[in-house]
Amino acid sequence: MRDFISSNKSDWDELAELVRRARKSMRRMTPEELGRIDVLYRRTTVHLSQVASRTSDAQLCRYLNDLAASAHSLIYLPPRQPVWKGLVTFVIEGFVRAIARTWRFHAMSLVLILSGAVIAYIAVMRDPMAAYAMMPAGETRLPGSTPEQLREILRSNREIGDGGKFLFASFLFVNNLKVGILAMATGILAAVPTVMLLVYNGMLLGTFVAIHNRAGIDSEMWAWILPHGITEIGAVVLFGGIGLMLGHAVVSPGLRSRVECLRQTSAEATRIFFGGLGMLVAAAIIESYLRQSHLSTSARLAFAVSTVVFWVLYIAHGVLRERLPLNSDEVALP
Repeated sequence: MRDFISSNKSDWDELAELVRRARKSMRRMTPEELGRIDVLYRRTTVHLSQVASRTSDAQLCRYLNDLAASAHSLIYLPPRQPVWKGLVTFVIEGFVRAIARTWRFHAMSLVLILSGAVIAYIAVMRDPMAAYAMMPAGETRLPGSTPEQLREILRSNREIGDGGKFLFASFLFVNNLKVGILAMATGILAAVPTVMLLVYNGMLLGTFVAIHNRAGIDSEMWAWILPHGITEIGAVVLFGGIGLMLGHAVVSPGLRSRVECLRQTSAEATRIFFGGLGMLVAAAIIESYLRQSHLSTSARLAFAVSTVVFWVLYIAHGVLRERLPLNSDEVALP
């Protein structure tokens, strides 16, 4: 055994040193050194099998096993990406490709919100008293409000400083996040509460629009709500889509168990959840700083249009990346 160790120890020491250097930085390794790791790894596995089958030296066997395992992880496991690189990849395509794969649930979520908005808008336009049944307690923007009162609220808080706007943005983010998490988490209850919450939020929007429309306030109202609303409502739509995904996994798991179906669904849901968080942060900043600024109505509407263009192009990019064989290894051979 001593002869075996003495004749092979130099290879083991060389492999251990190469593994140590490779763990620090694979980029600094030369092609010859990387090839040497492969050669020494295969040689060490042979030594390991010889020691395990012919001797009872547990300590040497454990040492060679750990050394071979370390080299194996460098050769066969994919290299670790820096955190920042993974984050950039997620923002560029990971998030939106997850949306593209689950677009039916998000489309249904959007339909539910719009349905609630249309129903409430028609109801309030026909009977203004219906607004009292849909708006939350303490709301001052009601059918009895004059156009001057409504405009005053739309133009309020424009003089507060950056500190106050930052606190307001934090409050908005937390409040919107609560709505999003509620719409998402209640999906586990067959998505029934999710559906009700999406319709109700749509009804709030429809009632708000109807109240201002009846007062003859249109362009300024849309300039007040659209710049942040497009991103904010988009995030709520995605959270609602997650809730519908979870509900579908519970109600119709197919041949899989509900636990297995929920586990598989949660992977996509997690990606969309973190993307939605980013959208809520952006919406809170826009709502606090841009909405409460002295920008003109036309400038606000122009910003809203640019937001729509951005999200349409971003989502279209994700759909194309998900469905088209953009990579050579994805192209089907004839």
